[in-house]
Amino acid sequence: MIDLSADGHVHTAFSSGRDSVSVLVAAAEQAGLTELTFADRVGPDTSWLPPYLSSIQRAQQRTDVTLRRGVEVEAIGIDGWLAFPSDLSGLEVISVGLNRLPLPAGLLSPDAVRTQIDAGAMRALDVIDQVVTVTGLAVERVSRYAPTRLARPLDFLTRAGIEEAAVPDSALVELVEACRVNGTVVEISERHRLPGLRLVQACADSGVRLVAASDAVRASEVGGYRYVREITAGVVPATAAA
Repeated sequence: MIDLSADGHVHTAFSSGRDSVSVLVAAAEQAGLTELTFADRVGPDTSWLPPYLSSIQRAQQRTDVTLRRGVEVEAIGIDGWLAFPSDLSGLEVISVGLNRLPLPAGLLSPDAVRTQIDAGAMRALDVIDQVVTVTGLAVERVSRYAPTRLARPLDFLTRAGIEEAAVPDSALVELVEACRVNGTVVEISERHRLPGLRLVQACADSGVRLVAASDAVRASEVGGYRYVREITAGVVPATAAA
C-alpha cells in the first residue's frame, strides 16, 4: 500500500532543517531509499529558492536516488489562498500545510483556538469544519501549479486539543474527497505521528495515494519509519473489507 523505500518530506538547513542537501542525500543512500522529496517551508519573503533548487539539481547528478524538488506552503486564506513564494518555477511538488486557522478576522494559532474553545467562544466542530474546508480549497488551488501533497493532515486540530476521534465521518469524507478529486497525495508523517488510522483507512478505501514522510529535520531521521509501519499495518485492504 505504501512505498517505504521513498521519503516524501524532508527539511534542509535552508529552512527548519539542520543538514545540507548533500548530507540528507547521503543519509537516504545509507538507508537504502530510492526516492527523496525535499519540502522546505517557504513564504512570500523566501529569497533562497534558486540556490536551494540548484543544490538539489547538483546532488541529483551524483546519486542514483531520485530527488524531488519540493516545498511546503502554508494555507493562510479562508478561500484556500496560500503564502506562495514569488516564483514557483522549478518545483516538482508542493506540500500544503496549515499552521494557523484562517478566519474572516485573521489567522489564529492552535493555542489561541484552544483558549477560545475552553472559554466557550468557539465550538470544536466549527473549527473542524473550517480546517477541512480551507484544506480542501488549498489543495485545489495548489493543484493548478504542481503535483500536490497534504502535509501533517489534521495536525492543526491536534495542536488545538481536538483529537482525530472527534472528527465526524462526514468531515473525513470531505477531506479525502478533496484529495481524490485534486490528485493530492497524503503524507503519513513519522515525526508528527499523523494522520491516525481512520484517515489513513479512508484514504486507502478511496484510492487516495499515501506516501511515507519522515518530516526529517536531521539526516539521522531520513527514511526511519516506525509509526508509518504501525499505522499502515492496521489498514484493512478493500478486498478484505468487502
